[in-house]
Amino acid sequence: MSTDGGCFTGASLSCTDLIVYLYSNFLNVNKDNLQNPNRDYLFLSKGHDVPALYGTFAELGIVERERLKNHLKTNDHIYWHPNTNIPGIEYHSGSLGHLLSVAMGVSMDCKLKKQSNKIVVILGDGELNEGSIWEGLLVASALKLNNLIAVVDRNEFQANIRTEELIPLEPLTNKFESFGWQTYKCNGHDFSDLEKTFDSLPSQPEKPLAVIASTVRGKGLPSIEARADRWFCNFTHDEVEQLLHELYSKEKTDLKSETLIVR
Repeated sequence: MSTDGGCFTGASLSCTDLIVYLYSNFLNVNKDNLQNPNRDYLFLSKGHDVPALYGTFAELGIVERERLKNHLKTNDHIYWHPNTNIPGIEYHSGSLGHLLSVAMGVSMDCKLKKQSNKIVVILGDGELNEGSIWEGLLVASALKLNNLIAVVDRNEFQANIRTEELIPLEPLTNKFESFGWQTYKCNGHDFSDLEKTFDSLPSQPEKPLAVIASTVRGKGLPSIEARADRWFCNFTHDEVEQLLHELYSKEKTDLKSETLIVR
């Protein structure tokens, strides 16, 4: 998906670990219960990161792996933003700032039906510049939507500039808490820290919950990590092969380091 038209590779890699963790260890969502009203819900509000979601769906058997080759082709609905014609996609997104409110509506519906669904919405930190986000945070707190979890992909970039250079967000934890949300912080690439954080979330909280996950744009590919010019990428096929080699080489190095640490 990063070639022949490209996609938001750098942005997607910042939240890949978050999405993998949520679907593998936290959410009650799988290929067999996508229409079950008692399933959990994930809304990807930063819709341009959908390649991370498609890739996870392929690993989980929700979407056929071969189907990803249809990216940007006219014979399918796989393109730069989520489309509900793809199994597992709960709602269209792409125009930032919208899906927190959609998730709030689903959250309220589930509460009215006395269901125990978890409703998760992934927000970009640059997306927090949208005023509709802060309106939604206030309303969710006022309505005590305690089945709602906002996960902020805090990669510190707004498109092609750092968030703190454009419209500073910090102190972000204090802001969420002042809007009535019970707030946690974690390393969005450390599965042990993710597990510790999500395991510590109260099962019956009094407030909506927020998890601010510290992440790195382009995580896993050192040559494009934390680069302002690697938000959207359209690589050549040769460049993709080089990046895959870089990814797997780093993976082997990391595994070797972990083995040495254990010893």
